[in-house]
This record gives sequence, C-alpha cells and structure tokens, in this order.
Amino acid sequence: MFRLKNLNILGSKAELAALPEGKLLINTINAHSYNTARKDELFAEALTNGDVLIPDGVSIVKACRWIKAKSLPKERIAGWDLFEFEMNKLEECGILRSARRDACQSKNVECGVNNSSLDNSQSASADNSCSGKRLYEPSAKLKILALASVSTSRAQNSKFRERPLTVMFMGSSQKVLDLIVKRAAEVYPHLKIVTYSPPYKPEFSDEDNKAIVEAINAADPDLLWIGMTAPKQEKWTYSHWEELDIHCHVGTIGAVFDFFAGTVERAPIWWQRHGLEWLYRLLKEPKRMWRRYIIGNTLFLWNMVKEKV
Repeated sequence: MFRLKNLNILGSKAELAALPEGKLLINTINAHSYNTARKDELFAEALTNGDVLIPDGVSIVKACRWIKAKSLPKERIAGWDLFEFEMNKLEECGILRSARRDACQSKNVECGVNNSSLDNSQSASADNSCSGKRLYEPSAKLKILALASVSTSRAQNSKFRERPLTVMFMGSSQKVLDLIVKRAAEVYPHLKIVTYSPPYKPEFSDEDNKAIVEAINAADPDLLWIGMTAPKQEKWTYSHWEELDIHCHVGTIGAVFDFFAGTVERAPIWWQRHGLEWLYRLLKEPKRMWRRYIIGNTLFLWNMVKEKV
C-alpha cells in the first residue's frame, strides 16, 4: 500500500545543492499525485523507487507533520524551484567554461582536460562556483577563476566537455517546445537546448518508446526534463530508466514546460507564498481543475486521516 508516512521526501530547497552528480531521477509529489499513486501501482513504484522525491505542495508538507511521517519536509519545493535551481547551476557552469575558453584563446594556449594551472584547492573552488544562485552574467569571482585556469577537476566530467552544455526537454507539443527554445536563448544563453515532442496519444507503441530513448541517448544531455503530465511522465521515465544511457539529473516536471514557455500563467508570488497556488489554478481553469482540487483535496484529507489512525 502506498503511504505518505513511509516515503523519503527531500526536506528543503537548500538540500538541492547536496544532490550528487550523475544519473539521478527526481520526481515530485503533491496531493493529486498521491491520490493517483494510491490506485496506480506502477506510478506508486516510480515515486517510491526514484532517487529523489520533492514535496511539490504545501498539503504534503503539512500532512507529513500531522501524521508524523518518516520524512518531515520544512517547505514546499515546487517543480519550478527544481527547474530554476538546475538551470541556473548549469548556466553558471557554462559561464565559467566560456570565460575559461576566452582566456585560453587570448593566451593562445590549448584548452584541454589535461592542461591545468590550478592546484587541487583552487580546482575545488572552481567546482564549488557552480552553485544554484540565479546568475545570468559572469560574477567577478567566476571571471577570476576562469582567467586563472584553463581547466579544473570538473573538466574531467560531462559538465565541461568541449561540446556545449546541453539541456533536453522531452515532452509537450512542438509549439510549446519552440517557445522554450526561444526563451532559453535569452535567459540561459550559455546552454544548448534540444527538444523532442513525442506523439500525442494515451500510450506509446514500442516504436514510439524506442524513438524517444534513442533521441535522448543521441542528445547525451547534461540535464534532462520530462514533461508529459503525471502520472505518464513518471511511469515512462521509470520504466525506461535502464535504457537511458545518460549521466545527468532527470526531472519530471510537467506543467513547468508551459510555465517557462509562457503558455500557462503561474500564480503570483503572494498566492505561492501562502500555499494557494492550487486555488489560483482552480479559479483560472475551473472546468479542468475542479475535480482535481475539490474532490481530490477532500480525498487527500480522508486518506491522511486513515494514515493518522
């Protein structure tokens, strides 16, 4: 039985910075996905066995405290928060790498993973400069680090490969993906954006699945976003996890594709801070959202009462 009480849930936004590098599956959970997982075994398995589960809903945060769950998250971590953190971190790495490359060219030296003018402590500092701060222009610290070195220890992994740092968006319509590419070019200019729009159908054929996997593996991204709405995105990624020959963080973030593309308006900050983003979406799209939030929230409360006792 799928129970909130037994799940391992990330505690705070600050903990995002401590996530290990490499292939990592990051899912989100809110009241709606909890209700769905209670009656969908594969979805429940995907959420339980993924590498990281973040509380994308104030209801999850409060419920965990009330039922004295195994995990007691301190705050909501929305899919958008994960998206911004990961994109900003990679963009900052791209800035550092670009500045180092410019320094190499100005000094007429070859940039490669075997060339280094930094000792280990300096290399570590360069590694740590790739944080999740919101940064779209090189900071003074990054410029100094870049000019001081043509390589760091991180150059030995995918973050500093000679090809551009690549972010792949898999899911949604081609229209939305085109808008994502356009906006990303403005907001994250040091990142290469690759997209793939899968067929719009309830279930993919074997040929569809093979094509998606091959497209992802061919892109070999440094960051992968899956956006096909829950529970389809989580179930697909979990089911094909072993087929994905990649070495990066993978986030299943659904609505964030539309938020970033600008095709769906996210709730204003006041609504977000007071845990009312769900109500804003209900007021904006009552015909589509009433069942999820009115019936769904009531069902979630009833399930929490059962877990409590």
